[in-house]
Amino acid sequence: MIYFVVVCALVAFCLGCGRNERMDALYAQRCFNCHGGEGRGDGPLASALPARPPDFRDTVQKHNNSQIRRVIAEGAGTMPAFAPVLSPAEINDMLQMVRFLSREGRELAWWEKFDTLVVAHCSIPWETVLGYDQVPEQAKP
Repeated sequence: MIYFVVVCALVAFCLGCGRNERMDALYAQRCFNCHGGEGRGDGPLASALPARPPDFRDTVQKHNNSQIRRVIAEGAGTMPAFAPVLSPAEINDMLQMVRFLSREGRELAWWEKFDTLVVAHCSIPWETVLGYDQVPEQAKP
């Protein structure tokens, strides 16, 4: 039983880590036109906006996950709110995608090298993996 739990946890952990196709597709659909392919604020529509979208490399490291999630969900400046059209899981995917893009082409702080592991660990449904969310079996009379 313990072996099974450990294997499930490792699989869930590995699936939760890193950039994936779902994130890339969602970013291409919702963010690319303004933020550009590398998150530098140079997308095809960026020049037509009243204010240039931020370069993730310069801004993301200054904000925590809650602040970034709020901007994605509620919008800011010319950026629209995505909470009406994205699920909480998709907003979390976009948060991670923004974090991934912000790391490209700049020197990382030591703690940022472990951020993906922390997020992956925290996104695992541990109650399900460990069986805490299962209803206890009733004793039969």
